[in-house]
Amino acid sequence: MTATTQTRLIDRMLAEYGESHQDETNKAVHWVCVPLIAWTVIAALWSLPVPAAFSAVPGLNWAVIGVAATLVYYIRMSPSLAAGFVVFAGVCVAAILLHQAVAPWPLWAFAAVVFVLAWVAQFWGHKIEGKKPSFLKDLQFLLIGPAWLMSFIYRRLGLRY
Repeated sequence: MTATTQTRLIDRMLAEYGESHQDETNKAVHWVCVPLIAWTVIAALWSLPVPAAFSAVPGLNWAVIGVAATLVYYIRMSPSLAAGFVVFAGVCVAAILLHQAVAPWPLWAFAAVVFVLAWVAQFWGHKIEGKKPSFLKDLQFLLIGPAWLMSFIYRRLGLRY
C-alpha cells in the first residue's frame, strides 16, 4: 500500500465505529447521548476535589487534565477533529459553570443521573440496532463516538478532518 492509498487511522476507526451505528434510531440516540455522556464525564472530573499542588496553576482541575489527555489522543488521530473537540470542551465547561451558577443540586449528582440515563438510552439504541456497542471490543471507541459525530458535522460544513 502506498502512502497515497493508505487509509488513515482516524478513517479506519470511524468506519469501524460506524458499522454498529447504521440504524436511524440508534444514530439519533447517539446524537443526543454521546455529547451528554462526554459532558457528564467532564462534569464528574470537574467535581472531584483537587490536590493543593494544583493551586499553582489557576483553573487546574481533574477535568482540565482529562480534556488535555483526550486532546492529545485526538491530535494524534486528526488535528482538525481535535480543534472541534476544543470547541466542544469549551461548551461543556460553559454548561458546567452555568449549572454551578443556577442549579440547586450538586453538579456531580446531576451528571451521575444524566450519565446513567444516557447509557440506558445508548444500550436501548444498540438493542434496536442489533449490534453491540463498539467499546465492548475496544475501549478507545469511547473516544471515537464524539469524533464520529463531529466527522458528520465537518462533512456537512465541507471541512476536512
